[in-house]
Amino acid sequence: MNTAKLVLNDREHELPVMVGSEGETAIDVTRLRSESMIITLDPGFANTGACRSEITFIDGERGILRYRGYSIEELARAAQFTEVCYLLLYGALPNREQLDDFRERLTYHTLIHEDMKKFFEGYPRSAHPMAILSSMVSALSTYYPVANAEEDPDLNIIRLLAKAKTIAAFAYKKSIGHPFSYPINALSYTANFLHMMFSVTTEPYKVPQVLDDALNLLLVVHADHEQNCSTSTVRLVGSSDANLFSAVAAGICALWGPLHGGANQNVIEMLKMIRSDGGDYRKYVAMAKDSESGFRLMGFGHRVYKNFDPRAKLLKEAADRVLRELNIDDPLLEVAKNLEEVALQDDFFLERKLYPNVDFYSGILYRAMGIPTNMFTVMFALGRLPGWLAHWKEMRQDPDRRIGRPRQLYVGEPQRSFVALADR
Repeated sequence: MNTAKLVLNDREHELPVMVGSEGETAIDVTRLRSESMIITLDPGFANTGACRSEITFIDGERGILRYRGYSIEELARAAQFTEVCYLLLYGALPNREQLDDFRERLTYHTLIHEDMKKFFEGYPRSAHPMAILSSMVSALSTYYPVANAEEDPDLNIIRLLAKAKTIAAFAYKKSIGHPFSYPINALSYTANFLHMMFSVTTEPYKVPQVLDDALNLLLVVHADHEQNCSTSTVRLVGSSDANLFSAVAAGICALWGPLHGGANQNVIEMLKMIRSDGGDYRKYVAMAKDSESGFRLMGFGHRVYKNFDPRAKLLKEAADRVLRELNIDDPLLEVAKNLEEVALQDDFFLERKLYPNVDFYSGILYRAMGIPTNMFTVMFALGRLPGWLAHWKEMRQDPDRRIGRPRQLYVGEPQRSFVALADR
C-alpha cells in the first residue's frame, strides 16, 4: 500500500493512500488523531472524504456525472425514473421482471394511511410545502416503526419512495385549499404525481406526454449528486441508527436551504425582479460584472462543475421542447432566454466558466409545467430521494461504519476561574 508522510515538529507520520476506481486519490487520516492527537481542519468538508461509495462519480473539471458507472446523458435520454431508482438502490439496471415487480410494489404502497390526512388539517394554509413534507415523512415512522428485515429488508425504502410523491402533491393541494386527488394505479410514477397535483374533482388532469417526459428527466438528473449537504446529512443522521424516515426528514430540511435545494427558486425570484424593473436584463448583466454592485446572477456557475454542468445541457433541451410544444408565452421566461444568450456569448462569463447551471433550467421547466415556486424545492426532494435512500442503505451495510463525529479546533477562552456574582 502506498503511503503519504506528514512531518510535524520533527515527527514523521505515515498515512495510507487509497485510490478509487476512477483514479481519485485519498489520504486516509482515520488514525491520525488516535496516534498523534492531530486533527485535520477542513471547514465545510470541501476536501474531506467522509466515506467510500459505489453510487455516484463526479468529475467537475470534465463535466462528468455517472450513476453506478452509467453516464447521466445515457440515463436521461433512455431510462425511466423508476429504473434509475432501482439502479441506485441495487447497483444494476433491472431486467423486465425485476422492473415490473419494483413498479408494482411502488404502486401498491402509493397511498398514505387515511389517518395521516388529518395531519394536513393542522397546518396553516400558508405552511411551506417543504415543512409539511419533512414533518410528514418523519411521521411515517409512527405508522411503520420497524420493517421485517427477514421478510423484506427494503420495505420501508419502497414505502417512502411510493408515498413521498403523494405527500408532496397533498401538500400542494393543502396550500391552495383544494381537495386531495388520489393516485391512479394505471399511471406511471411521474404521470401519477402530475395527476395528483393538477386534477380537480370535476376535471381530471390529462397529463401531456411532453410534461411527463420532462418531469421524468428532471427527477433522473437530480436523483443523486454524491456527498452534497443533504446526502451527507442523511448519512450522518443514519449513522446513529436513527430510523430511515427521520434520516430522510433531516435530509429534506437540509435541502430546503436557499444555498442548496432552494437555488432554482432564487432563479425565478431574480427573473421576477428583473421583469418588474422593466425587463432590462442588460442592466443586471452589467451589475453582475461589477464587483462593487453586490449583485450576482442566480443560476450561473457551479461549485462542483468547472465546465458546463452536464445536467444543464439536458434540461436546456427539455425546456426548449416544452416551451415549443406547449406554445408557452411567458414574459419571465423571455427574460431567462435573454440572460442565457448573453451568458453563452459574453467573454466575461465564458472566461470564468459561468454557464447556466441545472438550477437555472430546472426553475424555467417547473414554471413552464405550472408548478408554483414554493414547490420547486419539494420537486428537488422527490428527485433526490432515491439517492438519499441508496446512500442510507450503503452506509448501513458498510462493515466499517461508525457514528459520524467530526472534530473541531477550539479557539475559545483557555481555562479560567469562576468569579462569584458579587465580585463581578
